[in-house]
Amino acid sequence: MRRRDFIKIVGSAAAWPLAARAQQAGKVPTIGFLGQSTRSAGSEWVFAFVQRLRELGWIEGRTIAIEYRWSEGREERFAEVAAEFVRLKVDVILTSGTLPVMAAKQATSVIPIVFATAGDPVENHLVTSLARPGGNVTGLSVQTVELAGKRIEILREVVPGLRRLAVMGNVSNPATALEMSEAQAAASKFGLEVVTLEIRRSHDILPAFAALDGRSDALYLCVDAVANANQIPINILAVGARLPTMHGSRDYVEAGGLMSFGANFPDQFRRSGDYVDKILRGAKPADLPVEQPTKFDLIVNLITAKALGLTVPPSVLSRADEVIE
Repeated sequence: MRRRDFIKIVGSAAAWPLAARAQQAGKVPTIGFLGQSTRSAGSEWVFAFVQRLRELGWIEGRTIAIEYRWSEGREERFAEVAAEFVRLKVDVILTSGTLPVMAAKQATSVIPIVFATAGDPVENHLVTSLARPGGNVTGLSVQTVELAGKRIEILREVVPGLRRLAVMGNVSNPATALEMSEAQAAASKFGLEVVTLEIRRSHDILPAFAALDGRSDALYLCVDAVANANQIPINILAVGARLPTMHGSRDYVEAGGLMSFGANFPDQFRRSGDYVDKILRGAKPADLPVEQPTKFDLIVNLITAKALGLTVPPSVLSRADEVIE
């Protein structure tokens, strides 16, 4: 082999992306997957993410490894898992939700972090700007704050004579606190009386419902790790209290909620696979702009509507992307 050819090969090898070099050394790249709630609750999201990786040439167990960890609705787990991923020296961390991203960002400024969902990542200081994230964090927003008014508008169509609205959310989550404020402001514009239900942990939910005691005509629930881990209990309590519910994600409706309107979470996780692919092939998170949702879903559960004695107007059903019956 001629000397200049050898130099070319060595130079090319130095420029190989992280994934290729890792595989040459006998180690496949590792993704740390930090889930907000439980594996069963997040199974659809995991499937969408792994399927997209497969389409891009990453086969779990063969060309890539994924370490799954779940918070089970306990916020203290976010920091614990993030620290574990740093010790494991994973190549990229994938997560969703503002608090898990904050925990990962605090644990490392070196390992790339991709969020599949996050509410207002600039306002919550996850990134510097959407166009130029800076640092080691990037991903996809879900526009929860901007959609609050639309959700309440749909609720008013479905609940005749809606006058009082309960807004429940985990106030220790900055993104949820912002959404709750926006929901209150939107409700006030519609002339609704607002009852705020502040929760921080799972055991705050039952007392919150008890405190309502007939003071509301419907419930607006903010999506969050605590709410994610308690979807079924919350919906059971809501039906028991004769409260129609509005959610930000389809899985809450599949768990017995009345309606949801928001970004399509499986699609968000699918698209997060593109970010992970680019990073493993050498891209820097700082150079990958934060993207907005491209798919929004309105889901209606007619089984729950019947249990509540509600008739969903044809105008709403005709706009629904899915009707559960």
